This record gives sequence, C-alpha cells and structure tokens, in this order.
Amino acid sequence: MSIDLPLVDTALAAGVPADAVIPFGRDRAKIDYRWVEKVGAQPGRLVLVTAMSPTPAGEGKTTTSIGLADGLRYLGKRAVLALREPSLGPVFGLKGGAIGGGRATLTPAASINLHFNGDFAAIAAAHNLLAAMADNAVYFDTHDIDPATVSVRRVIDMNDRALRAILLSPSGRLDSAGPGAGTRSNPGAHATRATGFDIVPASEVMAAFCLASSFADLRERLNAMEVARTRAGVPVTAADLGATGAMLALLTEAFCPNLVATREGTPALVHGGPFANIAHGCNSVMATRAALAMGEIAVTEAGFGADLGAEKFIDIMCRTSGLRPDAAVFVVTLRALRYHGGIANAARHIHNLQAVWGQSVVVALNRFDTDTEADIEKVRTQFEELGVPVAVSEHFARGGEGAAPLAEAVLAALETPSRTRFTYSDSASLSEKITAVVRRVYGGASVTFAQEAREQLRELEERGYGSYPVCIAKTPASFTTDPKRLGAPSDFDVPVRDVHLSAGGRFVVVMAGSVMLMPGLPKEPSALAIDVDAAGNVRGIH
Repeated sequence: MSIDLPLVDTALAAGVPADAVIPFGRDRAKIDYRWVEKVGAQPGRLVLVTAMSPTPAGEGKTTTSIGLADGLRYLGKRAVLALREPSLGPVFGLKGGAIGGGRATLTPAASINLHFNGDFAAIAAAHNLLAAMADNAVYFDTHDIDPATVSVRRVIDMNDRALRAILLSPSGRLDSAGPGAGTRSNPGAHATRATGFDIVPASEVMAAFCLASSFADLRERLNAMEVARTRAGVPVTAADLGATGAMLALLTEAFCPNLVATREGTPALVHGGPFANIAHGCNSVMATRAALAMGEIAVTEAGFGADLGAEKFIDIMCRTSGLRPDAAVFVVTLRALRYHGGIANAARHIHNLQAVWGQSVVVALNRFDTDTEADIEKVRTQFEELGVPVAVSEHFARGGEGAAPLAEAVLAALETPSRTRFTYSDSASLSEKITAVVRRVYGGASVTFAQEAREQLRELEERGYGSYPVCIAKTPASFTTDPKRLGAPSDFDVPVRDVHLSAGGRFVVVMAGSVMLMPGLPKEPSALAIDVDAAGNVRGIH
C-alpha cells in the first residue's frame, strides 16, 4: 500500500481535529501540543520495542518497530508509531540515519534525517541561550556566580571531537585571561575556564523536553535547571537568571509532536531524541500520548539494549509520566546471538523484562537474508525452551506483510497484558537505587563509589532529591562497564566515578565507566557518501 492521502487527511482520519494539524511542508505536519494536553491519557495499548545487547552495527529496533506497526495495520488494527528523531551526528558519522530500512521505513526519509522540522535546532538554541546568559551573569557579576562552578556546556548536533574540550572566557578575550585577570570588581570576567561542547541528544534541555507532560511542566523543568553556584555555594538556576521565558519561546513550536508516515502509510509521531546513556533514550511523552490518542495500539522503542533502554523507559519515563507498556517486543538477530556467544545475553534481558519489570514478552527474530532455516529453527527452539513466544519477522524484505506473524504474536501477548513493576522504590536511597539496578538488572555483584561520588549523593539527598530515579550512564555493549565483556557476565563490580543532578530531567545521572557526550567522526564518515542529485534528491543516507 502506498500513501495516497495527504498527511493532513491521515491525521484527520486518526481523530485529530483540523485545527490541531499544522502542515509543515508537503509531506510533514505537527500536532498542536494543546490538543495532546486536552485529550490526556487514552486507553490505547502501548507496546515497547527493546533488544538484546547490540553488536556495533545495531540489531534493527527501529526497523522492527516500523515493521510491527505496519504489520498491525496489515491485520486491520489502528496502529500508530512513536519514535525518536535522528541526530545529525550519527547521520554523518558511523551509524547513519534512523528511519528504518528496506520496506520498513519512514518517509520523507531525507527530511526526517536532516534537521527535521527544526526541533533539534530549537533545543540547541534554548540550551545555548541558557549557557550564554550564565556567562553573561559572570561577566557583569549580577548573580554572585563563582566562575569556576559554571556547569552548563554548549551543545551542537554534530560529531566533532575537536569541541570536546575548549577554553572559554566570559569576556570573549583569551589574551589577557588568567588568574586575577579582569576588573577589580569582578576578576572572573576575564578568567578562562575549561569546558566543552556536548552533542544535542545529551542536553538537559532535551531530557526536560522529552519527559515534560505539558507545556507548563516543561516550564517548571527548565526553571529548575542548575547552571552554577554562587560564591556562597548556593545553586543558580535558569529561573534565577530569568532565562526560562526566552527558552520557552524558542521551544514552543518544537514542542508540538511531528507527524509523518511509514512507507505503507502508518502514522508516525517522531519527536525528541535523548541519548540512552546520559539520559533516558525515549521519544517525547507528548508524542507517545498523541500516538495513544490517534490509534488503538501505539508502538514505541527504547534506545540500546534492555539493560539501558527498557530500564530507563520503565524506571524513569513510566515512573514520571504514568504511562505503562502493555507488552514488550524483544528484538534479537542471529548475528547478535553469535556475537555474544549464545543465548545467555538474551536470556538475562528476557528475565529482566519478565521477572523484574513484569512485562508480557514476545521475541522478534529480525531475519537477515543470510540467515538459514536451520539456524532460525535452532534459535526458535532455544527461546521456546525459555517459555517465550518467538516470531520471525521479515519486515525489512516484505514490509507489513512480512511482519504479520510478529503482529499476531503481539496481539496474543496483549491478551495477558504486562503488569509493570519498577526496579526500586521511590523511597530507596540513591545508592540503594544504583545498587538495585546493578544487581537486579546487570547481574553484577557490587558497586564501588568514588569518594567524590559518595559526597555528591549525600549532598543531593540532603537537598531533597533522594526520591528521584537514577539514570546510569555506561557502555551499551555489555552488562558491565567494559564493552569487551560480552554475553552475560556475573559477579562483577561497577565503579561509579561521578554523579550529577539533571533537574530538568528530574533524575540523577550516575557516571559508570567512560561515557562519550561528544562523539567523533570515524576515519571515513558516512558524510562522504551523501550528496544531492541533479533533481534535488538527497542520496547516500543509510
């Protein structure tokens, strides 16, 4: 089936009133956030797509999500997608675009992959405005800020390792900068400090944007963002700087979820894109609520493997939004099973989904054209011995029809829907929450806290943030903090070296191991293959 109706008509057919549909070019639209706020929580079913620990190439969660939604529509169900937006960093870097593949793709592909409707630019502008206002306050000494404590970095939506570490002077002058430089009234006005850039998906504004349940909630989250401390040690927030109103002005249009469609015409809300390590890795709450309001089944996904993506989807997003998945689709590939030395890695993830988080699970075997029937049957038998239903999905090659067996298995799972549980309670201490994730989800034995991290946790609890969920930032390649330890290791230790507050996200970020907030380009980046043909069509985004 091809798209034969304007996208506005697609929205109207899904129950969105005409005055809530904002055309955005010929093949895109936005849905007014005020309509999403008005319709509120809907009784539709929510299906979470997650996966085993990935190989470097990834295992096709987005492609499977798109194929599943098309498969549900193929079976006559009103399915709607809610997915993250691509970041330009991976598009031009190593991973490439994020609109699916083969027959299971979103359209318009190039527009979605390249600065889609300006959302990431708006988030970057709001973030950088806050950073500029913080340094402006340092320069004029209007808020008694200790220049050494300014913590908000700049962001850009590009992989650029040269920006990871920079020297910055609030005056814009480096020639006279140095200890004691500046005016007598404000020596810090010309003093340099070490800082750097992060990629936009790592921005705290992005986390606040995606977790906000309303525009009023977004205002409160931005108000709370901490940017520095006074010389007396008192936190300075965006509200203190008076930055929130202008930040919201930049974000008003972006806060409206984007509507596009799959190649087969399934409506898709593509909105927001936080990292799945430093943040929670899910599309916006507003997009998921819009999808539930527009269809009887909403399909969404969480980033990386289930130890990062599904854990944060449930322990952070579900906890704060009130949304709950009714079933979980667990994506595996024969390639990833071989990479991790067998089924043990997948088995631990499935145990977590079922026993820890109470999910009704279906295994989706994402079939590649090199997979043999013998290998598929062997894997199917192994999963069935675990008591988990398995469906081979050929959405990449055959679209919705190829995903119909997976869609049928999901509909069967929805007959006994999930009863979502959290890894830890709100009342647990922050260190207890971290330990619970390490032991119950990762399979680790212990957590070692650096002295600085212990002090940070203690301060956060003293300031009243002990009830916040924790967002553990670690490698997605392993249950451990060592990307080379594949499979399902056990009895390992997780070192916690740093902790900081994401007041906008309303969670506590826990740095475990080395996490890159500004990726670099590979030696031969994907940008080398991207061009525009004589007809104006963008080519080469994979």
